[in-house]
Amino acid sequence: QVQLVESGGGLVQPGGSLRLSCAASRSIFSVYVMGWYRQAPGKERELVATITTSGSTNYADSVKDRFTISRDNAKNTVYLRMNSLKPEDTAVYYCNAQNGPRYVYWGQGTQVTVSS
Repeated sequence: QVQLVESGGGLVQPGGSLRLSCAASRSIFSVYVMGWYRQAPGKERELVATITTSGSTNYADSVKDRFTISRDNAKNTVYLRMNSLKPEDTAVYYCNAQNGPRYVYWGQGTQVTVSS
C-alpha cells in the first residue's frame, strides 16, 4: 500500500504561482511513475504531468512551459510548480502513483482556484 498526501493548493490570482506537494508514505520513486492529474467541475479527470522512474517528464499541452513536475527522493515528495496560472487551471489536483495496471494509488486531492 502507498499513501499519498497532497498539499499546497489555494486561491491565487491570474498570473500567480503555486507549488503543490505530494508526500508518499514510503520510498517508491524507483518503481512508480508519479503524476499529477486534475478535475474541474463538470469535466473528466485529465493528466497534467508525469515523471518516470528515470526522471523523464511529460506535460499536457495546456500546461507546457508553465508547470514543472519534480521530485525529492530523500523526502519521498513530488512537486508541481505552477506559474502563470489561468482561471482555466481551476480544479482539484490529484497526485498519482502507478506501477503497471495493478498498482495505482491516488491522493485525496487539493483544490486550486485561480480567480481575481
